[in-house]
Order: sequence, then structure tokens, then C-alpha cells
Amino acid sequence: MNTKVDFFFNKASKWQDEYKKLRSIVLECGLQEELKWGFPCYNYQNGNVVLIHGFKDYCALLFHKGALMKDANRVLIQQTENVQAARQIRFANIREIIEMGTLLRDYINEAIELERAGLKVTFKKSTEFKIATEFQNKMDEFPGLKVAFDALTPGRQRAYLLHFSAPKQSKTRVSRVEKCMHKIIVGKGLDDK
Repeated sequence: MNTKVDFFFNKASKWQDEYKKLRSIVLECGLQEELKWGFPCYNYQNGNVVLIHGFKDYCALLFHKGALMKDANRVLIQQTENVQAARQIRFANIREIIEMGTLLRDYINEAIELERAGLKVTFKKSTEFKIATEFQNKMDEFPGLKVAFDALTPGRQRAYLLHFSAPKQSKTRVSRVEKCMHKIIVGKGLDDK
């Protein structure tokens, strides 16, 4: 147990009991506990293995390399179609966690073995993501924008492509592109200051 993480488990939360049970199960598997992204994250030799987090309707164990896991019991969930590596096991109450205790330990141990073996998730290349028509039009209109975009890191490119293609309405996509053009031109990512 890492005392720096205790505040997460001690704060009032809809999932407080569930979080504590998940913590005890994960710690039984011999992982190092840290606080990352504001959540308890469990590591093996500095590699992220699993994270505990919660949402309005469920709490979950998130396996960082879940896409590589066998998932024989079909319990792993891909949060959205754009999540490439991580997979969750979701819980609506503590009873579900208790009932799945043995299975959870098996899945955690499999995730540890993936980390121990040094396996990596193969991510889609930026060129494989859909380019919003509105963004393509701006790059055609301003060739310097395309040059600047191509110079960004693949992660920054993916973030922009997902951000631009997410809205259903064209006017929203245009607005997003126009708001981000300067950041792209100066080499900054979507979340860079």
C-alpha cells in the first residue's frame, strides 16, 4: 500500500466500498501502487498494469494492455472505438467484485505476465485514422497547415484527428479546426498550453 494513494480510497464516493475491495484484490497480486492521473495505478517494474477508476454508472479495473489479453470469459470492455490498448472490467456493486474475485486475480496475473514479457500493443498509425473533410479542406486551402500537421508527433496527430472527426455537425467540425489551426502551425498538441 502506498499512503499517498489513501486519500482516493478515503474520500466520500459512490464507489468507496467497491474501490477498497478492488484495491485489496490488486495488492494481493504483488503490484506496486502509485497515484497516476488522479487514480490508483498498479505497476510491475515501472510498467502500468491496471488502474482503478469509476464513473456515474460503474466502477472498473482498467487493464492498460487489455487488448493483448485472451479474455476467455469475455468480460473485458473497450471503452470507445478509439481506445486501442486499454480494456475494462466494469462493476455495478461490491457483490459483483466479490463473486469475480478469483477471475480478477487471474486476469491481473495475465496482465502482469504480458508486462513481464515486454509485450507492446501495436497502435494504428495516424494515416489509418479518418480525416474530417473540413480539416482536409483547410489543409488543401493552406498547404503550410498540412506541413505543420505532418511534422507533429503521431500522438498529437491522432488527438487532432479524433477531435476534428468527433462532432456530428459540419459547422462544429469547422469551428474546431479553425480554433486549432494556430496550435498546429506552431507545433503544439491539442492539450499543449
